[in-house]
Amino acid sequence: MPPRRKTLSIAMIAMNEEANLPRTLESVNWADEIIVVDSGSRDRTIEIAQSFGAKTSYHAFGGHGEQKNVALDLCTSDWTLLLDADEVLTPELQQEIRNLLAGEPKFDAYWIPRLNLYFGKWIRHGGFYPDHKLRLFKRGAARLSEGVGPHSTPQFAGRRGKMRGDMLHYAYPTMGIYLEHMNRYSSEIAQLLHNRGKDSRSFPAFLWNAVLNPAATFLYNYIFRLGFLDGREGLILHINHSVYIHWKYIKAWRLGQGKQ
Repeated sequence: MPPRRKTLSIAMIAMNEEANLPRTLESVNWADEIIVVDSGSRDRTIEIAQSFGAKTSYHAFGGHGEQKNVALDLCTSDWTLLLDADEVLTPELQQEIRNLLAGEPKFDAYWIPRLNLYFGKWIRHGGFYPDHKLRLFKRGAARLSEGVGPHSTPQFAGRRGKMRGDMLHYAYPTMGIYLEHMNRYSSEIAQLLHNRGKDSRSFPAFLWNAVLNPAATFLYNYIFRLGFLDGREGLILHINHSVYIHWKYIKAWRLGQGKQ
């Protein structure tokens, strides 16, 4: 007797994602269940999600890890795919996941390679690809850390497999969106650094964190990890990524001084 096909839930969080959501949900409309946890959208996010058959609910935003854990807890299928509203599964990855769940998966959790779009170009160098993310796992096998800022990732202690198909991340199509996200993310991380006493109060710590570390990161990613092969978009990305590192430590330092 062939093995029973494993069912799949899609777990997502959303806030004002009407521009991205149709493209994302179209790539997973074959899943057995779609869960969308909204944190107060003022656009058509809920309407669009429900038009794809998604189960929607509201939860006040308390952090990325907490919000995604709420979505995971609502999933009822055998397996869960954690997906952001600006991520899309390529046809190759869709079929690969179907084939995996039709048999007996060797692992309980899988890394998925992510290809990021910045300023209209798919970035393939400089440490930004394959950008593996742990997103596919047995229900209940993984959970996100809470209170660690916007880049919380699922925690899983066992052996992990790797998928081959790409997940496309329509991250920052414009410079304005990129700067808004980096400003918001750097503020969140600065608060965490301050709470942990890592606000660069000594001058050597300030010099390293806010000046030398961003410069070293640019040199490493752009030169040694071949970021220059992504052309002008790669140059813009790596300059601004280093500026983002500078921002978060400057903001933490200001918080240490009792400033906003």
